[in-house]
Amino acid sequence: MSTSENAKIQYEAGQTAVAVELLTDAGDHKTFNSVSSIMSNRSGYAPTITPNGLVTGGIVTPAASGTNDLVDVAGLTCYLAGVLTTVSAATDETIVRAATTDTHRICSVTVTDAGAIAIVQGVDHASEFSETRGADGGPPLIPVGSIEIAQVRTSASDAAPAAITSSEIFQVVGTHQERFDYPVFEAALARVSNQVIGYAGVDLDSASPLIHTGPTAKRVYAAYYTPIFADISKTSDFVPAETSHTVNSQTIYGGAIGSSSSSLNQASFTAYLSTGISDALVKLKNEVLWFKYLQDRLNATPYILTNGKIGIGRTFPADNQIQAACTISSEENSLDVVS
Repeated sequence: MSTSENAKIQYEAGQTAVAVELLTDAGDHKTFNSVSSIMSNRSGYAPTITPNGLVTGGIVTPAASGTNDLVDVAGLTCYLAGVLTTVSAATDETIVRAATTDTHRICSVTVTDAGAIAIVQGVDHASEFSETRGADGGPPLIPVGSIEIAQVRTSASDAAPAAITSSEIFQVVGTHQERFDYPVFEAALARVSNQVIGYAGVDLDSASPLIHTGPTAKRVYAAYYTPIFADISKTSDFVPAETSHTVNSQTIYGGAIGSSSSSLNQASFTAYLSTGISDALVKLKNEVLWFKYLQDRLNATPYILTNGKIGIGRTFPADNQIQAACTISSEENSLDVVS
């Protein structure tokens, strides 16, 4: 029997839930790994990604009481450890100014990992601010698990107490404020490098700022499902989703100008069904599922992974096996895995 004759195709027949998980920073502060190799993307089972950060509210203003060195914080919602958390408004939060011999200090207004408002003091500088975390005159490194929602920058020492002004309060996202949706993120349902499967997880579009003690990036959490694969008993003619390239040319005087374009084909295979109506695969048509093509049904590797929406075109011949021409509409190339 040839290798292709001994192949088989599996499909995502079910899912196993993974509770909210703290993902691991891979070291570039953009790539965060789960403990699983594949995440489901079926409707109702897609990953829920919840980096720590502000969601709504949290506006910081000079204290309505007018008392020196105080601010008020509006009520807010934020993600903490994967949970959408409501934090009540806080009034008259104390901003501690620099010591008498210095003038410049930055204080961070934060939400603690317990969901309470807390002010974290930076280190004084004699005459200027710094944008370097933890430096003299710079923003403080805040505790791991906390969320920064604002910075208050005072340039007069505690020898000259005064009401905090609006111009001393900063809430620019990514610089003074940590939102859950910045940097922008997307799920990495599976990662394969040099044909070796790694860990699924979350990719940020830019590195998360290192504003926490360490220094470290903010915590990224995800709740997700892993696929349960089952064999499709009778299949043939698997075609993976792969990119093809076309060359076009434009004739010009004395020659031609060439250009190329690329397109991603649908993956496909043929399934031979028992009833064509009540088969488990038929019940999942139009769902986004994972499929695994194994070159040898007796070995776990190598295999090809494809994720996409399954389309099924059935044929009910009078004197032959019921067939389904199956297509997998994928947004990415199929993944070759050898280990």
